Amino acid sequence: MKIVLFGATGMVGSPIAAEAVRRGHEVVAVSRSGGAPVDSPLLTAVAADATSAGTVAELTQGADVVASAVVPPRDSRDPRAPFFAMYDALLDGARAGGVRRVVIVGGAGSLQVAPDTVLKDTPGFPAELKAEAQAHADLLANLDEVDDPDWTYISPAANIAPGERTGAFRVGGDALLTDAEGNSRISTEDYAVAFIDEIETAGHPKTRISVAY
Repeated sequence: MKIVLFGATGMVGSPIAAEAVRRGHEVVAVSRSGGAPVDSPLLTAVAADATSAGTVAELTQGADVVASAVVPPRDSRDPRAPFFAMYDALLDGARAGGVRRVVIVGGAGSLQVAPDTVLKDTPGFPAELKAEAQAHADLLANLDEVDDPDWTYISPAANIAPGERTGAFRVGGDALLTDAEGNSRISTEDYAVAFIDEIETAGHPKTRISVAY
């Protein structure tokens, strides 16, 4: 399978690239720096971004799936407008490139913790992350109106960080998954396993899934 991965050198993108080549997939790793997240003959590193539909279309010709680990801008701006513009370009480019599947690294902030309450609206949610969480929540709402390309949005646990690849985790839906102690966590390595699982199986079209221990 040929995967074009945007945001390939980030904290989540890098293990996704590593998991994909581990399973024998061909990866075009796209980032602004053009760095290679993993050393493999199956991986081609490209310096570009997803803000140009024409660039996306060119890079995705002949690909089976587009994967996006791009995050909202993390500066003083409201991240929503540039984030939505980037995804408009990404989706338009995927269509023009003939790709019919897009799998997206989502956020945890819009996961439900109680009836009518999502994580980003709880008192303990970090204030500095609220704008980014809102951008992701609004993106998910916008995706509900997208019929083509097919898409899947994968939310991580509340806490995601580099760790161990165990291959043991749970897959849920719109509710925040927690363990017996009430913790919600996943390693980036196990998130990547779940992400590539979804790319391979296409088991959750046009929906959000969540991943946690």
